[in-house]
Amino acid sequence: MKPKIIILTGPTGVGKTALSLSLAQKFNAEIVNADSMQIYRYMDIGTAKPSPEERKIVPHHLIDIKNPDEDYDVAQYRKDADKAIRNIFNKGKNVLVVGGTMLYLKILTHGIFPAPPSDKFLRQQLKNLAEKKGRKYLHDLLKKIDLEAANRIQPSDIIRVIRAIEVYKLTGKPISWHQKQHRFSEKPYDYLKICLYRPREELYQRIEKRVEEMFAQGLVEEVENLLKMGYTAKLKPMQAIGYRHVIAYLQGKYDLEETKRLLKRDTRRYAKRQLSWFRQEKDIEWYSVEEEKRIENAIVRFLEK
Repeated sequence: MKPKIIILTGPTGVGKTALSLSLAQKFNAEIVNADSMQIYRYMDIGTAKPSPEERKIVPHHLIDIKNPDEDYDVAQYRKDADKAIRNIFNKGKNVLVVGGTMLYLKILTHGIFPAPPSDKFLRQQLKNLAEKKGRKYLHDLLKKIDLEAANRIQPSDIIRVIRAIEVYKLTGKPISWHQKQHRFSEKPYDYLKICLYRPREELYQRIEKRVEEMFAQGLVEEVENLLKMGYTAKLKPMQAIGYRHVIAYLQGKYDLEETKRLLKRDTRRYAKRQLSWFRQEKDIEWYSVEEEKRIENAIVRFLEK
């Protein structure tokens, strides 16, 4: 019997956390995180992580499980999430997966192709090459061997660029070829995927308000503390939205108001990319964040099937 999971997703700032706490309590559920930044310790404000008080109300899984300098990929997430889901299911409780990291959700609902294990020596060689010649050089190398993957992966996402090159060098075939062969057709769970939305202007206003709140809560101090702990600006989590902006501010590249403006702009752009991706999904149900009763009715129907 496949475990049933309820997925609550939507763009950043839409209001997933508040609704997830309400739904989890009503449906005797525990929450499994599907936000790729909330897995990291010490990164709380910039990731809009549920507070310790909120996590006391409902058990949360896969939050604060890695340090910022530890590697973590989608294959490891799939393994960890599956373990959490089955543990919750075996306790007789419902599973609520909450987050907006698109690749995490795709891997969770459709599986992952059986790629070769990482080659530490090769991976280190590629990392060294990126440090010596720059990320664009490595991305250009990927273009030559797998243009489809290169068009999908940003040059700044060095972990995925390296993995795509690594798979090609280990198998002789592009990672995009492997993904097409697999077609993400494995479905380990029965799932209901709910995507929340708000009117665009309302969403953007919430994003701008949240950025101001993050700075008021101590985002600059959080980044300063991370740097003091030895987590350098080159680390992938430190290049994420919010963290890279504050690092640029601390380096004197921008003043505070310009830093806030850029962070608001880039967060809006990220939300737009998320919505574009969600619209391409065929197995998604859209609800206004205000339609909690309709969402509850959909969950009841799903669980009773």
